[in-house]
Amino acid sequence: MEPLSAPGEVLIRTAVITCSNRSARGERADASGEVLAEALSTAGRTVVFRSVVADDVEEIRGALRAALAAGADVVVTTGGTGLTPTDVTPEAVAPLLEREIPGIAETIRAVSREKVPTSVLSRGVCGVIGRSLVLTLPGSPGGVRDGLAVLLPVLDHLIDQLHGGDHRAGGGV
Repeated sequence: MEPLSAPGEVLIRTAVITCSNRSARGERADASGEVLAEALSTAGRTVVFRSVVADDVEEIRGALRAALAAGADVVVTTGGTGLTPTDVTPEAVAPLLEREIPGIAETIRAVSREKVPTSVLSRGVCGVIGRSLVLTLPGSPGGVRDGLAVLLPVLDHLIDQLHGGDHRAGGGV
């Protein structure tokens, strides 16, 4: 991985996948995907793949595979983590995860709960496929911001670990 201008940061290639029937049909703007892509770019991450797909297990899996094939170190989805009959993002992603990282999804729910009590109903998951992180976030801009507030502070260390890095002093993991 190539270093960025800031010491300690690494080039992290990201992908953004929006899972929404209405956005896929062009009936609603992809506000959450925009917030996600902009925040990742602002944080110095390169967005190498973006897609808007319907709430469909196979479409979501296809976009995830395409994002990984595009070289994404981190794939973040937005949408489809709730309880409506069309919310299938966890069902699409979870079976593909080789290792789960439950602490990230749990912490996102805990942080979000302070603002929106119903956020505990989110079924978002987080884990690893190969050497890439996959995180499913809610479909609201606020849920995306809460998720990134949890993810970004640990992202460099997480990716370093996935790429065989040693534990940093005081890292706790």
